[in-house]
Amino acid sequence: MFDITAPKTKIPTVILLLIVGFGLKELAKVLRIDVPDLSDTLPLLGTVGLILIVMEGALDLQLNKEKLSIVRKSIWGSLIPIILLGGGIAYAFHLYSGYPLKDCITNALPLCIISSAIAIPTVRNLSKQAKEFITFESSLSDIIGVIIFNFFALNEMINAASVGEFFLQLIAIVVISLIATLLLAFLFKRINHHIKFLPIIFMVILIYTIAKAYHLPALIFILIFGLFLGNLDELKRYSFINKFDPDNLEKEVHKFHEITIEFTFLIRSLFFLVFGYLIKAEEVLNTATIGWAGAIVAAILVIRVIQLKISKLPLHPLAFIAPRGLITVLLFVSITPAQAIPIMNQSLIIQVILLCALIMMIGIMTTKTRP
Repeated sequence: MFDITAPKTKIPTVILLLIVGFGLKELAKVLRIDVPDLSDTLPLLGTVGLILIVMEGALDLQLNKEKLSIVRKSIWGSLIPIILLGGGIAYAFHLYSGYPLKDCITNALPLCIISSAIAIPTVRNLSKQAKEFITFESSLSDIIGVIIFNFFALNEMINAASVGEFFLQLIAIVVISLIATLLLAFLFKRINHHIKFLPIIFMVILIYTIAKAYHLPALIFILIFGLFLGNLDELKRYSFINKFDPDNLEKEVHKFHEITIEFTFLIRSLFFLVFGYLIKAEEVLNTATIGWAGAIVAAILVIRVIQLKISKLPLHPLAFIAPRGLITVLLFVSITPAQAIPIMNQSLIIQVILLCALIMMIGIMTTKTRP
């Protein structure tokens, strides 16, 4: 219902889902319904949602010479906020709290990543150029942001050895991704059972989880897998692709894409409903963090305007579309107690997410939709 009415109301679906989740909690209190603690389900839904969202985005991305310009701009669009905003917030945390700069960077990075879970569905009714840029930018922001976060979170010391190990991990995951992608493409061709796509999705999640367990940047596998399936037309000129019968494989990929879209929709909706349910009114209205939240969101907007100016892209509505959401929550809950700093708490996360969503809503409401 929210998705259908969004083009008319121009209210991002995520805001309505959060309100419904919060309302259900208040209703459960009034009706005295005993609901189990749902906080442990949030990281699970977030992880599965992240995998599916990146895979869906990668399936949508068409890589050809015509797209090189927008890919370049998207890479800068994802890197600039992570570097400038992450460095600025981390230094402010360091000055305020006195905690080590490395821990401050780890805590700052979740606030620097654009949420593709919110951004991509929100721009569905905008121009083709805006949709393409946001899809590329937010997907790359998720992947690059998670890789950099894991680098700082998983290494006790940042030195030449840790940087060297990081690049070896990148090479390893690229090799593993290529092998796994070809294996999964082979299964697409060989499985004749009427149930084939759900097992493949579960295998993708399994490969991601195993890679993650060995501290490899597992989202690169999801990106390579999605790009391979989504760009079969561009790959047909390579002779080895003919072994996969690309014409028939494209038909299967189209069906797989449709199921992925529906599965992603379900997990994303559940995530924001549960997140809304877990929000407490006192966290939203926490005066101790509202100043920090306002300053961070202002910095997000300023850096985004600078980035769009450098890329020579229109400020309206793109400057308003820099939401924080699923990936921010997922990385925040993965910060270990030893690395956590007091100012980076749940109140700050919720306030930044809500302020970014409200600004995005203003941007969408003041933009003419296009067919």
